[in-house]
Amino acid sequence: MIRLRARQAGTGFVGLLPLALLAIGLVLPIVKLLGLILDAQTWPKLRDFFSFAGNRQIVWHTLELGLGVGIVGTLIAFLMAFVQTHLDVPLKRTMHLISLLPIVGPPFAVATAVIVLFGRNGIVSAKLLGLRYDIYGLDGLVLVLSISFFPVVYMNLLGMMQRLDPALVEAATNLGASRWRVFRTVTFPLLVPGFASGFLLLFVEAIADLANPLVLGGNYTVLSSRAYIAITGEYDLGTGAVLSLMLIVPALSVFLLQRYLVERKSVVTVTGKPSGSVRLLKGFWRWPIFALAVSICALILTIYGAVVVGAFTRVLGVNNAWTLEHIRYVLSGVGSKAMGDTIRLAVFATPIAGGLGMLLAWMIVRKVKRGRGALDFISMLGIGIPGTVLGIAFLLTFRNGFTVAGHTVFPALAGGSTVLAGSLAIGLMFVIRSVPASVRGGVGALQQIHPSIEEASTSLGADSATTFRRVTVPLIRPALISGLSFGFARCMTTLSPIVFLVTPET
Repeated sequence: MIRLRARQAGTGFVGLLPLALLAIGLVLPIVKLLGLILDAQTWPKLRDFFSFAGNRQIVWHTLELGLGVGIVGTLIAFLMAFVQTHLDVPLKRTMHLISLLPIVGPPFAVATAVIVLFGRNGIVSAKLLGLRYDIYGLDGLVLVLSISFFPVVYMNLLGMMQRLDPALVEAATNLGASRWRVFRTVTFPLLVPGFASGFLLLFVEAIADLANPLVLGGNYTVLSSRAYIAITGEYDLGTGAVLSLMLIVPALSVFLLQRYLVERKSVVTVTGKPSGSVRLLKGFWRWPIFALAVSICALILTIYGAVVVGAFTRVLGVNNAWTLEHIRYVLSGVGSKAMGDTIRLAVFATPIAGGLGMLLAWMIVRKVKRGRGALDFISMLGIGIPGTVLGIAFLLTFRNGFTVAGHTVFPALAGGSTVLAGSLAIGLMFVIRSVPASVRGGVGALQQIHPSIEEASTSLGADSATTFRRVTVPLIRPALISGLSFGFARCMTTLSPIVFLVTPET
């Protein structure tokens, strides 16, 4: 009995780790930021924010961008997952690898390649097709952000669709239902958690992204880019803080909608080992669907091919002479130090973010009863706040350490003269920004798993930690892998918050 209580106490301590991380790395900086907003000089800016037509337009642009990327990115992810699991077509393995390619590419590189290919003087739009198309604005941003961020939703939906019990579809088919009716009444309701989680993730990613609106936005201003300009161009921390606060409202609204869609009904599909395999679609309609998926793969290859070719040409589309000058500049100059630091910090932060994200998802779905919504929302704020403002909040919190009643709780973390030359603050930022992807994937996967499986383990004498490690984690492995992959890519390509945390040594 004493040994069991000790193990349960250890489990409770492990459960406190992600809460402590969120408190130190997210809640505390936000509190500092709110303190700046409530300052006597900043409060009137918040009070009068919507009295200016320009501010209202910026808010509408932000919502429009989030909705567009959420819808388009989720549809692309579902299409690619549907081809993998339900169509009898060739090249599935190749298409799967192409679908994962955007994970390893920085979104701002995609934006640059899209401008070179489809801009006003683009290689494809102007030189091949003779069109003078303006890629700057909403349509270009939706294209770039959807291509950049859909893979994590694709991996989540692919895992969910692979775990669907084929017996459900076969039962509906044997009762005379058409394939469309089976999809509408059986398959789609079972995938609602994945659709809702994926849309939420893409929506928040889109409204919080900074690099792409700066590169591709043109005159289409959103909250994140406006906050960046306010802070770095106008040196107005108050206005930047107010603009960043506005991003929390749409994130909260989408989260509440996601909770309503997911929790309105039970969608359990994993109750044991699936029986049989999915009957692949072999009719005529598989080819138009396949052609659409191939077109998306061709677009991805074209964009990333332009990135690769551009690395070996002087100015792609203007001076196509081959050169190794760019490679030498990166490998033998400052770039080599930057790549080493980035890889080391990403390798440090990714497993921490993945593990803590799965723990948070497990707590949200299984353990926490009161305050579950608040915990879920707080865990998403790492991508809901523009990176620029989160970087400023980190500086406000960690540049001088944190003291309570004159006693130092923890030392200064940001800056060249602090712990590990500021790399600890960067690592903490990487973790905070990567945790939400693991949480969303874990929540979507756990909502498909019936609690009775875990209850059976507990009934046989296993504590919560053992059940989570040996029963839950194997069932949500696709979501865990998706979170780790997305987290590593996010660490390697994060730009806006790190600008305020880098030092000459890091």
